[in-house]
Amino acid sequence: MAKRASAFNLILPAQKPDKQVCRWLYASVREEILEGRLRPARRLPATRDLAEQYGMARGTIVSAFEQLKSEGYIEGSVGSGTYVSKILPEELLQVPRAVTQQASGRKQHRYLSNIGKRLKPFPAFELKPLRAFRANQPALDLFPMTLWSQVTARRLRKVSTNDLLGCPAMGYKPLREAVAEYLGASRGVKCAPAQVAIVSGVQEALDLVARLFLNPGDCVCMENPGYIGAALVFDGIGAKIRGAHLDEDGLELREASLLGARLVYVTPGHEFPLGITMTLPRRLQLLEWARKTGALIFEDDYDSEYRYSGRPVPTLQGLDRNGVVLFAGSFSKVLFPSLRLGYLVIPADLVDCVAAAKSLSTRHAPVLEQAVLCDFITEGHFGRHLRRMRGVYAERLAVLLETAKQELAGLLEISSVEAGLQTVGWLRHQIDGEEAAKAAVARDVEVTPLSRYSRGRVEQEGLQLGFAAVNPKELRRGVLELRNALEGLRASRTNRAMRPLSH
Repeated sequence: MAKRASAFNLILPAQKPDKQVCRWLYASVREEILEGRLRPARRLPATRDLAEQYGMARGTIVSAFEQLKSEGYIEGSVGSGTYVSKILPEELLQVPRAVTQQASGRKQHRYLSNIGKRLKPFPAFELKPLRAFRANQPALDLFPMTLWSQVTARRLRKVSTNDLLGCPAMGYKPLREAVAEYLGASRGVKCAPAQVAIVSGVQEALDLVARLFLNPGDCVCMENPGYIGAALVFDGIGAKIRGAHLDEDGLELREASLLGARLVYVTPGHEFPLGITMTLPRRLQLLEWARKTGALIFEDDYDSEYRYSGRPVPTLQGLDRNGVVLFAGSFSKVLFPSLRLGYLVIPADLVDCVAAAKSLSTRHAPVLEQAVLCDFITEGHFGRHLRRMRGVYAERLAVLLETAKQELAGLLEISSVEAGLQTVGWLRHQIDGEEAAKAAVARDVEVTPLSRYSRGRVEQEGLQLGFAAVNPKELRRGVLELRNALEGLRASRTNRAMRPLSH
């Protein structure tokens, strides 16, 4: 383990009047080590600094340190510094530690607000080897990291004191201008830069919108099956979620699901997780309904940059003439997830409200990251990266569809998909989605049952399969292993059906 330098002060418990200074210092440092607050290989302050900090003689500190060295707690020599021992003697690790309130076995009661009680964590990306069919992830191995590093280095050389100070709550102005221009040209969004808020991603945009426009008990309509990240936010705020049925045209505008809704959450460009593209007539009907009722529409454009077939359909925001659409997107799917930058396009009359909310929470997104992303866009790298990856993903989708046609016929029917990073396969022979996922994992294959995105029972069992992050060789392996898994489940089901009834 590499030794870690530290210039931090050493904070020790208050000295008891009846205890000698040297014994107090020795016992205090020993306790800090045994309790894990001073970790192995951590550098300790110099004896001169400790003497000045605690107003004691340096010789006293040297004596305490020598005792700790002789017992194996610390190590080091003159000129090289003093460190907590990298490997503590086994008997030291068995020294009983102070009994805390939590160790008594009684769970301490904490007061939580109603929102605090309802909140559930949103799963993070798992850091594990990539395999078929990892969904909701771009091909990170093909991201131009060298180019990104060069853009970052150039930007850092030009950093000003204003960049170090911060930016307005809505975000770095040049980036907002670049995003507005990009959305207008590529997605048909109609907005001024002043209407663009830079957020950490769609998840922050959802949280902002929920807190600003929903009260506990308000009704929210969203697609079913749909994005669980949105459902977690709405549940947390105390809203009542009504799941809307989907047909081949997108979200169905049924009176029962829309009745009294204050907000409708939709992914019309590529419905998550089914991949349906909402038709133009259905979009116009939804906009007219929102105009009449005064409701808002949250349009999540999460991965519509990647379209492989069919003519692009205008965004709801681009068709909106009455300021009812909040349009959100993220750079996580098109660049890399840890960038944590996205955008929320807001109707002009709601800009001040959103800016105030951001100023009280995140304040603003990190300025340097915003500036680097702005340079990446304005220098043309972003557009070139999108075009390149669109070709790569189209090729991988073709490999998946062709291999599945050959190997999965009669077991899993892959849905036609026009955009995005993943698709859906519909299970045959009444195979259960969760059982299929479990059997796939046993063969080192990832699939997600649609039931995990559904509120209530699913109408048809299916699996979500990602293809964008997975190379063609792994896609072919994944199809073969998934075939074996599903054939095993089909055979097992057939055997159970043929087994004679016992008397």
